[in-house]
Amino acid sequence: MTRTDDEVAGLVLAAGGGRRLGGRPKALLEHRGRPLVEHAVGVLRAAGCTRVHVVLGARAGAVRERAELSGCVVVENPDWERGMGFSLRAGLESLAGTDARSALVLLVDQPGIGAEAVARVRAAHRDERSLASAAYDGVRGHPVLLGAAHWAGVAAAATGDRGARAYLKAHEEEITLVECGDVARPHDIDTEADLRHLE
Repeated sequence: MTRTDDEVAGLVLAAGGGRRLGGRPKALLEHRGRPLVEHAVGVLRAAGCTRVHVVLGARAGAVRERAELSGCVVVENPDWERGMGFSLRAGLESLAGTDARSALVLLVDQPGIGAEAVARVRAAHRDERSLASAAYDGVRGHPVLLGAAHWAGVAAAATGDRGARAYLKAHEEEITLVECGDVARPHDIDTEADLRHLE
């Protein structure tokens, strides 16, 4: 185990109810024959994250039944309907008190981002002050790496569907951008038309 194996925890945000998908929770959408949340966990593990926390919300019971999440810390966010910011907050709170010095945050609805891109961003971890983000042709995207020194600030700024956006904008000069456009496609699965990105 290398020094950073347990220092960078994977955090999957998978609580959304899929409002624009007719109320189908994104965590349960199928990708390569398995629920999307299971795919996201596998990507983080393949990228080297030994600790993975998963934030669930919409139909959490059904997700637990259908997805193979053994070995993960599963966090249920009762405020999931209030937006992704509350899921991010719940996930970061669940990491407090662990050995994690950074959280590598992956959104459940971006299956085009695989282990190679995630591993690149993970490699940007230096210490608890680290801030890094994947970039696609120079434009900041996901996943993002949040050092523990930033968690309280991120949680305080996380409201609605904004997640870490406001905090990252305020700390733009501290962010290490990691170009991933050559190995990943950062499509969101938000609407029926986006389902074509699933396999």
